Amino acid sequence: MDEDGLQSGFLGLQNEDDNPDIAIIPVPYELTTSYGHGTINGPKSCIEASWQVELFDDKLEDEIPAGFKIHTAPFWETDKGTLAGQLDEIAQLAKDWHQDNAFPIFIGGEHGILPPIIRGFGDDITVIQIDAHADLRSQLDGEKYSHACAAARAMDEGAVALFQAGIRAYSKEEFERIKKDENIHTWFARDIFHHTEGSNHWNNWLESIALIRGPVHLSIDIDGLDGSLVPATGTPVPGGITYWHAVQTIETAFENLNVVSADVNEIVPQRDTPLTQFTAAMLVTKIIGCKLNQLRNSTESSNNQT
Repeated sequence: MDEDGLQSGFLGLQNEDDNPDIAIIPVPYELTTSYGHGTINGPKSCIEASWQVELFDDKLEDEIPAGFKIHTAPFWETDKGTLAGQLDEIAQLAKDWHQDNAFPIFIGGEHGILPPIIRGFGDDITVIQIDAHADLRSQLDGEKYSHACAAARAMDEGAVALFQAGIRAYSKEEFERIKKDENIHTWFARDIFHHTEGSNHWNNWLESIALIRGPVHLSIDIDGLDGSLVPATGTPVPGGITYWHAVQTIETAFENLNVVSADVNEIVPQRDTPLTQFTAAMLVTKIIGCKLNQLRNSTESSNNQT
């Protein structure tokens, strides 16, 4: 990993290049951020923070990698000077990993990486999105591929349905689309935290995503979490979901669905404390633990049938 200025790969594990089970793919893309900047440095800071994350996963009941192989890919680089050119490259990157046997986890970078990831997969895929923002704008400041339009463009690129949780910052345009589009299912943060009905709303979220059929991409914009947990993200918003809400979403998805890929994005390195990047690293680690648990259960089931 020294070509990227890093001592080792994600979680400090030995980098497995030969037929990995999971691939960590750093995508330091930042072209359309509209408030705070620094997501271009998010992947590096997340990987560095991961070196301090515990390897034991309570669902896996083992230490990662638990006999499996994890590969941290070289950082995505580009010589394309245009937005379209860079998005095309990310789409090709996603396509290449989609055709590989490894489960890909993309680390951003701004949320604008989502549409090209969906384009690269080329399947009728459902997106589960944790986010503060609906990201359903038609454009922002004249740019339709702004990070503020990520979910809208993901649907244009082939996503057949969108399930969102934690949403608490959105425009009238986005609110109207959420009301009218039967393929968009949104759980607003204010409902999740309602003083009497909040737990019912949250349980409904978990029950609803558990019923999704077909391939699923899990997209976690870390600003979906409360700003107290991730203050250095690109556009922090108070009133977000907790870390455990995010963990429950990840665990429910992997226990019930065909999750084919994931991304964790909008990470900005925090200077005074590593809380933001450490929280992001823990979310990536939880995704890894759930995927390895799924792989192990599948292997044990196959062995029992032979």
